[in-house]
Amino acid sequence: MINIAVLGYGTVGSGVVKVIDINGEVIARNTGQEVNVKYILDLRDFPGDPFEYKIVRDFETVINDPEIKVMCEVIGGVGKAYEFTRRALEKGISVCTSNKELVAKHGAELLALARENNCSYLFEASVGGGIPIIRPIMEALTAERIESVSGILNGTTNYILTKMEREGADFAEVLKEAQAKGYAENNPAADIEGYDPCRKIAILSSLMMGKNVDSEKIYTEGITKVTAADFAYAKEAGYTIKLLGQSKAQGDEVLAMVAPFMISKDHPLAMVNDVFNGIFVTGNTVGDTMYYGRGAGKLPTASAVVADVIECAKNVGQTIPCFWDQEQVALADISQVEWKYFLRAKASAKADVEAAFPGGRVIAVEGCEDEFGYITEAIVEKDFAEKYEALSDSILSRIRLA
Repeated sequence: MINIAVLGYGTVGSGVVKVIDINGEVIARNTGQEVNVKYILDLRDFPGDPFEYKIVRDFETVINDPEIKVMCEVIGGVGKAYEFTRRALEKGISVCTSNKELVAKHGAELLALARENNCSYLFEASVGGGIPIIRPIMEALTAERIESVSGILNGTTNYILTKMEREGADFAEVLKEAQAKGYAENNPAADIEGYDPCRKIAILSSLMMGKNVDSEKIYTEGITKVTAADFAYAKEAGYTIKLLGQSKAQGDEVLAMVAPFMISKDHPLAMVNDVFNGIFVTGNTVGDTMYYGRGAGKLPTASAVVADVIECAKNVGQTIPCFWDQEQVALADISQVEWKYFLRAKASAKADVEAAFPGGRVIAVEGCEDEFGYITEAIVEKDFAEKYEALSDSILSRIRLA
């Protein structure tokens, strides 16, 4: 039997305990021994909970028990979660986590600490929830030079954009509905401003490059400026709108960003709707591989954490390799990248827009006679920004095309 501790008994933590309880036999078979949750660390009371007797409030109880071989850090944030993770790894206790914020900020450091102490730091659940993505990159695609990673990395924003497209609803209206259903937090900034997918693309970029990509330096744009009118024009032109995290290796640099993009209705990601995620990983010989599923949620995320627990249990006293060094990767200059752009502009500015961006395509939508849509030819971001600024009083919105 291997004893583990779950740090945090919120949504994911309770899910971890539940998955181990429900699938105990399967987990024991795959691990080669029973996995037992000996402690649940939380400051709150849980009267009537079937696992109430396992709850402790002092981390010292957990860290000083020599029977604990694996900890599941599902507290979140970078305060106590970082402190507890460091202390566990320093003592040779493996840690599994779903904490994308901690992994993005301190992943390389914690992996190095795990190597020094013959244990493991695993974080499959930090990027795609229940979607296997970290392990395929680190194991199934080890014969590949990963060239790019891109996809829909946040279920909340994908749900909002899907509802806006299907119902012609405004952003604020759908956000309220998402909050009522529990898909969005009371403070939804991490999702709708793009910080959550930014952390995820930073983690994937770091694994792709084998070196550290600083999430705080990645260009990040959320979905708060996307409107129902944008979707009407996108539909007319044969596109949809998705919030994408993108990362592409460019020699020793990486081009990484998060932003809304118009993508063709024929693109596989156009069919990833509601709270689902879809991630493309492109290798130099295998080409495109795609991973699809629920990117969040109690049990899908918990299942990924428990899968990491199984790996740690099978490798006690050893470090499961993960190639992510602390050396920093330079980020490519996004201002030098070429895109096509979609613009919505006032009808009175049609001649000015066509003169600034010659050779583009005009899009008309019924009921929007006082404005028009326009898709430019490919143009360098820096040049676009200068022309956009000169026309800013007349342009209603702009979205890049992928």
